[in-house]
Amino acid sequence: MTDASPRSATPLQSLAETVGRLGAFLRANPVVATGLIVLLVFALVALLAPLIFVDPARVNPLQRLRPPSLAHPFGTDQIGRSTLSRTFNGTAISLTVGALVTAVVVVFGLLIGLVSGFVRWLDGIAMRVMDGMMAIPGILLAIALMSLFGSGVRNVIIAIAIAEIPRMARIVRSSVLVIREQPYVEAARAAGTRTPRLLVQHILPNVAAPVIVQATYVFASAMIVESVLSFLGAGTPPTVPSWGNMLAEGRAFMQRAPWMIAFPGVALALLVLTVNVLGDALRDAIDPKLARQLRT
Repeated sequence: MTDASPRSATPLQSLAETVGRLGAFLRANPVVATGLIVLLVFALVALLAPLIFVDPARVNPLQRLRPPSLAHPFGTDQIGRSTLSRTFNGTAISLTVGALVTAVVVVFGLLIGLVSGFVRWLDGIAMRVMDGMMAIPGILLAIALMSLFGSGVRNVIIAIAIAEIPRMARIVRSSVLVIREQPYVEAARAAGTRTPRLLVQHILPNVAAPVIVQATYVFASAMIVESVLSFLGAGTPPTVPSWGNMLAEGRAFMQRAPWMIAFPGVALALLVLTVNVLGDALRDAIDPKLARQLRT
C-alpha cells in the first residue's frame, strides 16, 4: 500500500522555488534587476582590480601628470601613479565601507527599534538617546568620532555606523508601533506566545520591507560620508587608494590635471546613483501603495 500523504520539499526543490520567485520578481521589476547588475559589476571590479591592474601605490616620477592615453587610460597623478588602478582599487574601499556600515546599522537598528517599539518602559529611554544623537549632524558626529578613534577603515565604519543607527532605529520603532496593535499580534499574545518568539515570528517579518529600503540609503550615505571624511583628511590613511583621498589630492591639480578628480568623482557618483535608484525601485516594488502616494 503506497503512502498518499504529500512529501515535504527537498532542499534542492526549495532552492529552485526560491530562485524562480526571485527571477519572477526581477523580471517584473527591471529597474531593480538593472541596479543589481551594476552593483555586481562594481563588486567584480573591486575583486579583480588587484589582480589585473598595477599596484596603485607604484610611483613613477617620470610619468607624473600624464593625460589619458593608451599607456595610461585614466592618466597619472602628481607622483606618477596610475589613476586607472587607483580608481578601480578604490571601488573595494567604498563597497566595503558601505556594506559593513549597512550590516552594523541594520543589526543594531533592528535590535533597538524592536525593543523600543515593543517594550513600553524602554521606549522613552532609548528614543531620547536616539534623538540626542540625531540632533548632531551625521558628518559632524563622524568627524568628532574619527578625531577620537584615529584614521583607518575600521574606525571609519564605526564612526559612520554610530551616526546612522538612530535613523534606522526610529524607522523600525515606528513600524513596530503599528504592527503590535494588529489583531494577529493580539491573538498571539492571548495564546501565550512569549515576547522573543513574538518579535521573531510576527513583528520582524513585517518590518523587513522598510528596513530593506532604508538599508540601501544607508549604503549610499556611508559611501558619501567615507569620501567626505577622506577628502577632509579624517578618514582612511592617505596611502589607501580611496576615492575621497584621490579627490583631496587632485584638487591642487584640478586645472592642470582634471582627470585626477574626474574619474574617481564619476565612479562615486555612478555608484551612489545606482544604489539610490535601486532603493527607490525596491520601495515601489515592495510597497506600491506608498509609491502611488508619493507620486500624487
